[in-house]
Amino acid sequence: MLKIRVTPLILAVALFMEQMDSTVIATSLPAIATDIGTEPIALKLALTAYFVALAIFIPISGWMADRFGAKNIFRLAIFVFMLGSVACSVSFSLETFVMSRFFQGIGSSMMTPVGRLLLVRSTPRNELVAAMAWLTIPALIGPMTGPLIGGFLTTYLSWHWIFWINIPIGIAGIILAGIFLNVPDERNPRPIDFVGFILAALAFSGTVFGLSVVSLPALPIIYGYLTLAVGVIAGILYLLHARRTTYPLLDPALFRHRLFRTSIVGGSVFRIGVGAVPFLLPLMLQLGFGLTPFQSGAITFVSAIGAIMSKFVAERVFVRFGFPRMLGFCALFGGLLIGAQGIFNAETPVPIIMAVLLAGGVLRSVFFTGNNALGYADIADDEASQATAIVAVAQQLSIAFGVAVAGGILEASTLLRGGELAVIDFQIAFFVVGGLSTMAGLTYLWLPADAGSNVSGHRAVRLAKE
Repeated sequence: MLKIRVTPLILAVALFMEQMDSTVIATSLPAIATDIGTEPIALKLALTAYFVALAIFIPISGWMADRFGAKNIFRLAIFVFMLGSVACSVSFSLETFVMSRFFQGIGSSMMTPVGRLLLVRSTPRNELVAAMAWLTIPALIGPMTGPLIGGFLTTYLSWHWIFWINIPIGIAGIILAGIFLNVPDERNPRPIDFVGFILAALAFSGTVFGLSVVSLPALPIIYGYLTLAVGVIAGILYLLHARRTTYPLLDPALFRHRLFRTSIVGGSVFRIGVGAVPFLLPLMLQLGFGLTPFQSGAITFVSAIGAIMSKFVAERVFVRFGFPRMLGFCALFGGLLIGAQGIFNAETPVPIIMAVLLAGGVLRSVFFTGNNALGYADIADDEASQATAIVAVAQQLSIAFGVAVAGGILEASTLLRGGELAVIDFQIAFFVVGGLSTMAGLTYLWLPADAGSNVSGHRAVRLAKE
């Protein structure tokens, strides 16, 4: 039991750092822009550069782990992320800051998928839900604490501290991983698929960059549509290439596994709404309700408390109800709670807002704990490295798509009304993305009731009662 807790918590150090850093910068953009002599809208390029680096290098993370050892790559990724953080803190111009964020993204691209791979390799399948619960909590807390921490550090210290804070966290992660991570060093030195790497890099980076420009236009929007087209074409070419090569970088054949396929599709659909919330909610609270960044962060932080609370129920509910029913329930009501945020207005009592966010945090955390475990229920050990890379790519694409959908709705709503951005535009966006997330529940309800029971333990409990 101690190993179930220690291993994911060590891995979660890196995941927390990565997830927090991806959101902490948003509240500090005005201060950073003033200091380095540029405009806040131009710094959106730094956000985009970070996500483009993830899109390029996540696909190769599985090959790197198999070739050089997952534990080695995990510790190296943390070190690269730390170097990128230092570079960000000493940046003096838009160009240096964008390049520093790109370099930081390279480290981040390896931390999440390789960390999850280490967890899968070190944990028996029947204990995976409990391990995923410990791993998922910090990953969910990061995006919620990011605005709060970023607002506090920028307001009371300086924006540089949002990057310097990564250094002690990263050092602790490297040391703890070296001491306590006793994971089988499984290596599979298969040849690298260079053509596949180029096509995958173009496909995923083009898609992420295009969606980022469309939703957060720091560049003329035509560039977004052009790079989206490049991404789609490269994606089609990659699928054709992967069918003909012996060792594809990301093997589409993994989608033959029904539970893996369901976890990717269902998780991606649900994540559209989840990815839109950190974009929509702080803006609505600040622009629509007139709150400060710190006040906004203090309210949204309650979702992190919900994520922590979920740890104490996640394993039990999946044992009791199984994956299909529980995941379907969490997706349905989690999506409804996202849509319910569209009912908020400036007169809504803060305790009601926080109660909705708290309940949503619990359901989202339970959902992702179960969905992440379900995806490995029918995956062989020698396929785990590619599976983790595919999962990480799907997560980034669905989050980027969620932000793009939310941004597109805001823009379309303001154009149709013929006025400036208002609360009603955010309300419409919440209703739409919440509705999309509820649809994810259908993908799980079509599964057999005991699907993934070798991981959840649901069937064993039912047979014991009989």
